[in-house]
Amino acid sequence: MNTVLVTGGAGFIGSALVRMLVRGGAYRVVTLDSLTYAGNLESLADVLEAPNHRFVKGDIRDGGLLRALFAEERPAGVIHLAAESHVDRSIDAPADFVQTNVVGTFTLLHEGLRYSRELSAAAAAAFRFVHVSTDEVFGSLGPTGAFTEGTPYAPRSPYAASKAAGDHLARAWFHTYGLPTITTNCSNNYGPYQFPEKLVPLAIQRALRGETVPVYGRGENVRDWLYVDDHARALIAVLERGVPGETYNVGCHGERRNIEMVQAICALLDELAPHPAIRDRRSLITFVTDRPGHDLRYAIDMSKIERELGWRATETVDTGLRKTVRWYLDHQAWCQRVQAGTYRGERLGLGAPA
Repeated sequence: MNTVLVTGGAGFIGSALVRMLVRGGAYRVVTLDSLTYAGNLESLADVLEAPNHRFVKGDIRDGGLLRALFAEERPAGVIHLAAESHVDRSIDAPADFVQTNVVGTFTLLHEGLRYSRELSAAAAAAFRFVHVSTDEVFGSLGPTGAFTEGTPYAPRSPYAASKAAGDHLARAWFHTYGLPTITTNCSNNYGPYQFPEKLVPLAIQRALRGETVPVYGRGENVRDWLYVDDHARALIAVLERGVPGETYNVGCHGERRNIEMVQAICALLDELAPHPAIRDRRSLITFVTDRPGHDLRYAIDMSKIERELGWRATETVDTGLRKTVRWYLDHQAWCQRVQAGTYRGERLGLGAPA
């Protein structure tokens, strides 16, 4: 059974991937996560003690830890998801994003290369390093068109810039040192176990409680919405069939304006969990000052991964959003526990860098 090292595996996307890999039974999974506010072992509760899973608490900037982990576990592949990922937080604290997304990615690449050079010729040829990134590195689109793997980089937030730096490092380690890196750039993810600072879970939680639901600007910003389990399946396809040195965009033809997503969430809650005093939760929507540098539109052309790796999204925005709202309704205890720390749903991303 091949071992896969998943960094950031207690986070939102990472935990979806770990659960899928462990339950699939084809891999032994080593999860590495530093358990910041957005990483939570409860997201791995169903697989944490599985015989083909090991959890390690640690930081990807710790080269000594990574070196020991590579030597002990001898992974056949790495899927690198560990990252600071919330744009609003990057506006307030960009240094954290540079440390994790740039320095951490460099350290992991450095130790991954050291390890790969110690492998036999056959094991080195089979080794893969999947670097998971975002469509935000491409900047903002006009009213038409979509990001392709050849779209020039134009990051416009500290988060996007830090992820772009990681992408460039991963490609440099392939071209310069021969490390078999593969980069993926995904669209906006949503689904179960997402920390409630992001638009979808935040809107669900606030509307469920009958509180105002803040929407930036006029809600006209467009994102391509990807259900998290579809993304996890794409990452497994890239690990197993992706070509070193290549990049694959991951999306689902799920373009929706932010206001449309929030309105759909309100309608689903009205159907599934009617409020005793609020007939139409869309009345809770409140427009607030837009985020600085807020990109207007993202859209993904995922024809390459569909054509070359045979992956396709299985959920539409409508089916995925219904599943997501249902999950949050059924897991309110989880939401309360993960928000027991410093974040209580307040507005982020308006302050000067700390």
